[in-house]
Amino acid sequence: MHSAKNSKGEPTFLNLDGPYPKEIFTILIWGSDRGKFGTPESEYKGLRVCVTGKITTYRRVPEIVANERGRLKFKSKDAEEVASTSRVG
Repeated sequence: MHSAKNSKGEPTFLNLDGPYPKEIFTILIWGSDRGKFGTPESEYKGLRVCVTGKITTYRRVPEIVANERGRLKFKSKDAEEVASTSRVG
């Protein structure tokens, strides 16, 4: 997970299955929506996540822009693994 507060739009990146640049998928939260998500760097780390939305690509990595918390569903590390979930790294 990476928050780029000094970058245009103040994005927060939830990189799945590995830290940048080895992520296989990214969930992008823009700074204008960040308040809807609490503190992802502490609340979401290590959880399994499922996200819904339109998939686009950025620098050859698929991503979904999450603009509301309801697009994300979480399971704890100990929860049964589901094929459509990945761990936030």
